[in-house]
Amino acid sequence: MISLFILIIHSIETLAYAVRLSGARVKLLASALSLFNVMVMVSRLANMMQQPFTGSLIDTPPVENTLWFVEMQFRMIISAASIGTLLGILLLPTFVAIFSRAIIYLSEERGSIPAVLKKGFSLDYLKRGFKHIHKPSFSYLKGISWRDIPLKLFVINVLVTAIYTIGVFSALYAALLVPERWTTAVMASGLINGFATILLIIFIDPKISILADDVINQRGSYLNLKRVSIMMMGSRLLGTLLAQVLFIPGAKYIAWFTQFMI
Repeated sequence: MISLFILIIHSIETLAYAVRLSGARVKLLASALSLFNVMVMVSRLANMMQQPFTGSLIDTPPVENTLWFVEMQFRMIISAASIGTLLGILLLPTFVAIFSRAIIYLSEERGSIPAVLKKGFSLDYLKRGFKHIHKPSFSYLKGISWRDIPLKLFVINVLVTAIYTIGVFSALYAALLVPERWTTAVMASGLINGFATILLIIFIDPKISILADDVINQRGSYLNLKRVSIMMMGSRLLGTLLAQVLFIPGAKYIAWFTQFMI
């Protein structure tokens, strides 16, 4: 159950990079971001629902091999984050095609999201939606040169994704390492995720937004935006894999750092 929630969360967060592609494609970026907030709401709801279940793993662990058991459980959940990210990447062509049309519907309905949802889930429109499903293909990468990847942006996104992925899990594991300070350790997850979010807002989001604006204002190419978006998705996938490496060191660092918070 927890893994399913994590898979949904990371799939939606990965597709966030495709939202600007859809918005730039139909030249309605603000509408695209507004409509995507509905999917973000689903992601946040899934995140809220998985947190109590995740916390329960350290409340009732087995008496023997406690640390090993919890570590394996958390590593499985982190693996679900990687699978969810990969699923988001594979859904990119389909998402851009369907979401672009949903943005146009939103414009036609003068910003009424309930009307768009009602129309989108009608039998007629569901049948149309199936026609826009695209199988993942390397042809989608045509014209994209990986030599043009902005390395600094790529590396920052890998690190930010890794930190964001393990924030809660490392904090919960740290609580087992220092049970006398377990509350302090658990609450540290908010600080970690907040730090990762700040890095994302400062270094990542503005860059992608500017590229999307350039496409709409005919100062940049759609291909360049597409290249950077796919690159950022790839860096997210690497970030979830790096999270497996940083999980335990991150927990030990949190456990060590909590001694200075009391």
